[in-house]
Amino acid sequence: MSFDGLVVHSLVQELQACVGGRINKVHMPSGNDIVLQLRAQGSNVKLLLSANPTYPRVHVTEQTFTNPMEAPMFCMLLRKHCDGGVIESITQPGLERVIRLQIRQRDEIGDVSSKVIIIEIMGRHSNIILLDPATDTVIDGIHHVTPAISSYRIVMPGSRYTTPPEQHKHHPFHVDKERFITLLTQPHTTPAQEADVLKSLNEPVHPDPQAINEETWEQRLVTRFSGFSPLVAKELVYRTQYPLTVANTPEANAALLWEPFHVLIENLKLNGGDPHICEQPETSKQAFSIIELTHLHGEIKRYSSVSECLEAFYGDKAERDTVKQRVSDLLRFLQNERNKNAKKMEKLQETLEEGQEADKFRILGELLTSSMHLVQKGDKQIEVINYYDEEQRPIFITLDPLLTPSDNAQRYFKKYTKSKNSLIAVKEQLLQTQTEIHYLDSLLQQLGTASLSDIEEIREELIEQGYIRDRSKKTRKKKANQKPLLSCFTSSEGIPIYVGKNNTQNEYLTNRLAQSADTWLHTKDIPGSHVVIRSVQFGDATLHEAAQLAAYFSQAKSSSLVPVDFTMIKHVRKPSGAKPGFVIYDHQKTLFVTPNTDEIKQMPVSIK
Repeated sequence: MSFDGLVVHSLVQELQACVGGRINKVHMPSGNDIVLQLRAQGSNVKLLLSANPTYPRVHVTEQTFTNPMEAPMFCMLLRKHCDGGVIESITQPGLERVIRLQIRQRDEIGDVSSKVIIIEIMGRHSNIILLDPATDTVIDGIHHVTPAISSYRIVMPGSRYTTPPEQHKHHPFHVDKERFITLLTQPHTTPAQEADVLKSLNEPVHPDPQAINEETWEQRLVTRFSGFSPLVAKELVYRTQYPLTVANTPEANAALLWEPFHVLIENLKLNGGDPHICEQPETSKQAFSIIELTHLHGEIKRYSSVSECLEAFYGDKAERDTVKQRVSDLLRFLQNERNKNAKKMEKLQETLEEGQEADKFRILGELLTSSMHLVQKGDKQIEVINYYDEEQRPIFITLDPLLTPSDNAQRYFKKYTKSKNSLIAVKEQLLQTQTEIHYLDSLLQQLGTASLSDIEEIREELIEQGYIRDRSKKTRKKKANQKPLLSCFTSSEGIPIYVGKNNTQNEYLTNRLAQSADTWLHTKDIPGSHVVIRSVQFGDATLHEAAQLAAYFSQAKSSSLVPVDFTMIKHVRKPSGAKPGFVIYDHQKTLFVTPNTDEIKQMPVSIK
């Protein structure tokens, strides 16, 4: 992963298509992300601005976002200053990982005002700042930086905007061969010191060999030139035809590096680079760049735009990361509950095995009754013929010397009755525990594929089922006939395929939305989503794609040849008193599919 200044440069060139576009809507689906809906060059565009500490980024997106019922304060502020505004310019200061959106808008009284949205892509220090350019004052930021956090720059309403600390690097677009060689072979200097370095070119230069060898060539590229990441620097060194060694003079090595460096810069000037993702099969790691990463030796996937490349790379990584943080307490609780039930199951199995000996007590009681005349009070045991044995072998029966012969016989009959009754109770508890484990497994699977919008529905379900307490201060009021939002995929034949991603959605989809002639799918004996094909007529392609979705949104997502059952909705029913999302079905057929993530991500999807 390398969201460096060169990627930002190519991205800003690409985003020039948004200049002149009007901002129709501003949304804030999470605490780190802003989505601007634009009308630019006759089409609708969604521009994602993210200050996610792990996945900061900016790009055009096709992703569907679910927004909170109440917009956060920063979102309301952006709407006030930017809604209806026109993007006048999108720029990048130097080759820094900073993007500035200049926006012109008419305020409430009709006066034209200008605002700037600054997106700083700097890892965990990333931020989105709304700025008044007339006074250089911060109106607000998506993340506040107080004096206690940083004394150098404060991001608070009313504070003066301070740019991120300068790194004093040279702009690679403004360097010729002579200067390039000088910069790489001389001790690191800032642009302010460059004049003194250039003056010294007319005098004999005797670089310190020790100082020259302290840095690798990758480090020299990164420390001297703005926008260069270690990944790009390593690629340039790899592209030299000869190894850069101490056997060469520093000037000779720098001259070798100039060729790939010059080719890269000229390519960026002309066409903005070659966005692609390189996946290394040995490590399953991915890296994206706007230059071909030949040193990684992996599978290359090229994209027509930087935005498309970034969206493919990040995918749902950021959302999955946010979901994991929000459901960590639920995951911990459900895993603990499952472990408790698994231990309970083991103990019940042991009790069941012990209960299988119930008939042994009955036989001993009957043998003792038939031999009552041979027993005296005070006997500790008696040997009798076992009439239930085919070979009629003798058997010893242990007696309680304090009991009469009749009481000893009754003692064995009571043990038989107790064991027999416990068997019935244990079998019932085993069935309940198995059902409980299946339910918990389904919830764990749902949390594994849940989106941000699904989490609250799962939490509500656990509260309703009595697993967790409602700790929120707000009174929860469910609207009458409130319908959950469902993911609706469109098959290659144009048929709608609905997917329920939690039990609330599964219940609504299967028991209320679907009609009797629709086709229902679910992984066979594996926790997963309910999938419904909303059509009476469809081809094999639609059936296969629906089965792919059922396998993908299940516990067997990473498996191959996953069994998927399908039947008509009229053959699916929920038993009385069953857990949410649990159904039984018949008249099913089974097909086997291997989930293909790429094919599923290419399927059109909407939220209905």
